[in-house]
Amino acid sequence: MCGIVTAIARRNIVPVLLEGLRKLEYRGYDSAGLAVLKDGKLQRLRAVGRVAELAAQADATHLSAEIGIAHTRWATHGVPSERNAHPHISAGLAVVHNGIIENFEELRTQLRAKGYEFTSETDTEAIAHLLHDTLKTTPDLFEAVRITLGQLIGAYAIGVVSEAEPNRAIVARKGSPLLLGIGEDGHYAASDTAALLQVTRKVVYLEDGDVAELTLDGYRVTLADGTPVERPVNISSLSADAVELGKYRHYMQKEIFEQPQALGNTLEMIAGGGGISPQLFGADAVGHLRRHPPRADPRLRHQLPLRLHRPLLARIRRQDPVHRRDRLRIPLP
Repeated sequence: MCGIVTAIARRNIVPVLLEGLRKLEYRGYDSAGLAVLKDGKLQRLRAVGRVAELAAQADATHLSAEIGIAHTRWATHGVPSERNAHPHISAGLAVVHNGIIENFEELRTQLRAKGYEFTSETDTEAIAHLLHDTLKTTPDLFEAVRITLGQLIGAYAIGVVSEAEPNRAIVARKGSPLLLGIGEDGHYAASDTAALLQVTRKVVYLEDGDVAELTLDGYRVTLADGTPVERPVNISSLSADAVELGKYRHYMQKEIFEQPQALGNTLEMIAGGGGISPQLFGADAVGHLRRHPPRADPRLRHQLPLRLHRPLLARIRRQDPVHRRDRLRIPLP
């Protein structure tokens, strides 16, 4: 699952982009890259492997800029390699993309007929060339992005910067997550709130079809048809530790061992803050739950506004396997 970070601010945003990518490592990836505008010119770095390798390149080149995009890639179209890593460039613009474009083969064929050359196996490069082609007749970057997206079939979250318009970045989403960050020194976008906690807790969650423009002084959001729209500003309460590995060897292990806490938090929200202990779930709860199933446990029975039922597994197997939307099943050993 790919990750995106976009930034425009009155500061060097390269460390922000790199730290944002580190916070998105839990999503899984095989390569990483970034593109920034420095003195009106695109500079791109890409690396196969860890974000640390990309950061080493940035340090070695003393890269600095006030606007840029960054990406961690999980290979879908094409093998993990530097040439398939994002961002992808077409002339003076760069694109990062999370998602899958279902009609990219048709787009590649059309664009090759117009003289565009492809250097990667990805569907994302088709977006970059298609946008460049659209800019020939629609020179405004925001409008060109909006028109380009209307030709895509599939899911996407994208970030775009262009040498022709170095004072703004364009982002959009459909089917893939993307949110904006409102900082004191600039504006940001990312696939996850965790990537932006370093600069702000004020976030705007984009909805499907939204297209947004980020500048130093503000942002605007429109629907896919260009209609202006307001999205509420939220104050994130996410803990910065939520995506840290901590004592765990890898993120899969972290997710497994945090399931009891996650389930307890979910049920507590349903119960209206009743203080449900995560010790009721997980490996440590096996003995307790065998002796005291949820129906008999007053901590659950009195705190949750739900009817608790304990059917036998053998009985469930004989029933209709379709799960109802209003029913939560917790399998117990």
